[in-house]
Amino acid sequence: MDAAAAMDHHDQHESTGIDHRKLGMWVFLSSEFLFFGALITNYLLYQGQAGFARPYPAEIYDIPFTSFSSFALLMSSLTMVLAHNALARHDQHATRTWLLATAMLGSVFLGGQVFEFTEFITVGAMKLTTNPAASAFYMLTGFHGFHVLLGILMLLTLYGISRRQGELSEASGLNLELVGLYWHFVDIIWIVIFTVVYLLASVPAGVG
Repeated sequence: MDAAAAMDHHDQHESTGIDHRKLGMWVFLSSEFLFFGALITNYLLYQGQAGFARPYPAEIYDIPFTSFSSFALLMSSLTMVLAHNALARHDQHATRTWLLATAMLGSVFLGGQVFEFTEFITVGAMKLTTNPAASAFYMLTGFHGFHVLLGILMLLTLYGISRRQGELSEASGLNLELVGLYWHFVDIIWIVIFTVVYLLASVPAGVG
C-alpha cells in the first residue's frame, strides 16, 4: 500500500475506527427511521377520526394484492444479500445478476404501489384531499415509494459501473455494502408500514 493510499485509509477510519461513509449511512438511516416513525404516528392519529368525507384508507385496502407486492420487496432483501456474497467471492457475473434481480423486484413493488394508488383514486374515489387519513396515507406510503425508487437507481448505477468497468473495485464493494444497508432499511420500514397501516388498521369507529 503506497503512502497516499495509507493516508486515505487512515483518514476514512480515524476517530471512530469505522469507515466514515458507513458511519454516515447509519446516521442517515437513524434519522430516516425517526422521520418514518413520525409519519406512521401521524397516520394512526388521523385514521381513527370520524366525521370526514369517505372513503377511509382501511375501507378500500386490497390486502392480497398488497401482500404480493410486499413479498416481492422482501425477496429483494435476499437477492441483495446474494449480490454482496457474490462480490465477496469475486464472482462479478453473479454480482451483476443479483443486483439486477434486486432492482427488478423493487420495480415490481413500485409498480404495484402505482397501480394501487391508481385504483384507490379512480375506483375507490379516495384522493389526497378526501380526508386527513387519506392525506396521511398517501404521504407515508408515497414517501416510502420514493425511497424505493432511489434504491433502484442506486442498484442500477452499481450494475452499470460493473458492466462498464468489468468488475466492482474494493471501493465499489463498500458502496455495494452501503446500498445494501439502505435497501434493507427500506424493506424493514415497509414491514412496519404493512403491519401497522394495512393489517392492524381498522375502519375508523363511528364511520358508517
